[in-house]
Amino acid sequence: MWKTIFRRVLLMLPQILILSILVFAVARLMPGDPFTGLITPETDPSTIEALRERAGLNEPIIVQYFNWLKNAFQGDFGMSYTYKVPVSTLIGGRAVNTIFLSLLTLIFTYLIALPLGILSGRYNNSSFDKGVVLYNFISYAIPTFVLALLMVWLFGYELQWFPTNGSVSTGLSAGTPAYYWDRFYHMLLPAITFALLGTTGIIQYLRSEVIDAKQQDYVKTARSKGVPENVVYNRHIFRNSLLPVASTFGYEITGLIGGSVFIEQIFAYPGMGQLFIQSINSRDYSVITALVLIFGISTILGTLLSDIIMTIVDPRIRID
Repeated sequence: MWKTIFRRVLLMLPQILILSILVFAVARLMPGDPFTGLITPETDPSTIEALRERAGLNEPIIVQYFNWLKNAFQGDFGMSYTYKVPVSTLIGGRAVNTIFLSLLTLIFTYLIALPLGILSGRYNNSSFDKGVVLYNFISYAIPTFVLALLMVWLFGYELQWFPTNGSVSTGLSAGTPAYYWDRFYHMLLPAITFALLGTTGIIQYLRSEVIDAKQQDYVKTARSKGVPENVVYNRHIFRNSLLPVASTFGYEITGLIGGSVFIEQIFAYPGMGQLFIQSINSRDYSVITALVLIFGISTILGTLLSDIIMTIVDPRIRID
């Protein structure tokens, strides 16, 4: 298996190279540049031109790309034109918030989806199953921003159970129990909202697999031998029904990291998603290219992670 993983990593290199070309080209094709917003009737055109020259924006685009690629391999994505700090430093601070939000969302997603999917499949056509199916339809149909705005209005402003912006309250000392609890408290509402939207596919997969597994010969054989019903579900049906869910686990993780744009923007949560929107609005090319490259690489790694998980869950599958 390790040899295959090594080969897959080597195959990722040309994928990442192609991705970097597309990312850089799309960012440069955006109208304007980082200094466009500085232009006013009183601005001296020579000043703006000097800034563009210093930033290397007047170089041929192929020269700009290779300079950017060389620095990127060294972990240097340049300076943010908006925040005036190194891009790696800027993203590093936001990445911590996004990763913790994604992990908490993943926990809530599976805490909700696994029992609902299994019980819905076990008691299919029951009132409980119909309720789960209705929930699935609603969560699949409702847009992300609609549910997020509804949650902010209801639980943030009307009931005032949760904060509606930021990642931590001011005045708390870093490293204290109160500080960590407050960070967790700020993540709860966006994580629950994100999780409610992410359960649809998992529930549907599990429900369908459980219903199908109940009709399989090995299940009928176990029942004919007098195996208790709970043992049949726990040892036979449940384990085999998890295979489709396990195959998408890697995509779930990377999808949460890359898909947090709307959630972070609406909840004013300072993560990579919010930074991405702000960078697009300010045409901060150095930040845009770095973020899209990170999101793309995480997706590529998610593919490999899903394959590895599948080999662990199902020993019959080998990627050697």
